[in-house]
This record gives sequence, structure tokens and C-alpha cells, in this order.
Amino acid sequence: MIHAIDDKEPFIHPSVFVAWNAEVAGDVELAAEASVWFNVTIRADIGAVRVGRGSNIQDGSVIHVETDSPCLIGDHVTVGHGAILHGCVIEDDCLIGMGAIVLDKARIGHGSVVGAGALVTQGKEFPPNSLIIGSPAKAVRSIEPTDAERLQHNNQRYITLAAKAKTWRLVECQPQ
Repeated sequence: MIHAIDDKEPFIHPSVFVAWNAEVAGDVELAAEASVWFNVTIRADIGAVRVGRGSNIQDGSVIHVETDSPCLIGDHVTVGHGAILHGCVIEDDCLIGMGAIVLDKARIGHGSVVGAGALVTQGKEFPPNSLIIGSPAKAVRSIEPTDAERLQHNNQRYITLAAKAKTWRLVECQPQ
């Protein structure tokens, strides 16, 4: 569902797919070819959320903000199933793994990967092309060119899937 909060209405580019049971509320901007999948909550009630071009927010993820800490997600970012992003900056071409948590004022550098289940603590900053894992999260190595290619392929796959999802329709199942 799409909701205004006070005078703040989401801006959603016409090419964006938002699943019918996702919640997008408040000062949210979803750029072209972005996608918001099932059971996602994006709540921008006390600050802004920006999701860049071609980024995908996968099933069950939660995005929220603080008054002094918007959530800014760059272009071609994949946010894996069940991730939580709270008032952080995710630069272009990143992957946030399933179940990862990125807290207020943290910054994930361009082309980085945050591993599944990682906890990026408040205010932590990582340079571009970092592989970030653990709880608390640490950079363990640089991203290899083959990793970056896989990320680009995965992101393009979600752009294609989202375009198809816009044609899905509700059907009523008949008992046998």
C-alpha cells in the first residue's frame, strides 16, 4: 500500500514495481526501474528515504529513518530478503545480504557487499569495494572483478523480474 504521512507523499516512478502487500509511506522516492517486493516496509515518517534507479528491495525488508539520518540507497543496489536499513547510506552498486542490519549514519561504499546476517553498527563507514561480514561487521577483503560482475548480473535479473511482475494478476483458486 502507498500512504501519505502528513503532507509527505511517496514519489514512485511509473516503471517501479511495488508488490501489493508492501508498505511505502511518507517522504519516499523510488527511482526508475526500482522494485519493492512482498512484505517490505519503507516508512519515511520523520525523515526521507531515497531508492535509486534499478535498485531492488527484496521480500520482508524494513527501511526506516531518524530525524537527523535519512536512508539513502544508491543506484543498482540489491537489498536482500529480510534486511533492515535504518537511517544509513548505501552507495551505488552494493549488495546488502539477507538478514543484514545497517544502522543509523553508517555508510557502505560503492560496490561493496554486506554479507548475510551482518550487523553494521551506528556510524560505521566502509570504503568502496569492501566485503563486509560479521557481527559487528568488519571489512575482510576487497571485492574482486568477478564478484562485481555477479552483482551486476543479479541486479539486472531483478530489473527484468520486476518488469514481468507488473503484469502479474490476482486469480481466485477454485476448490477441487
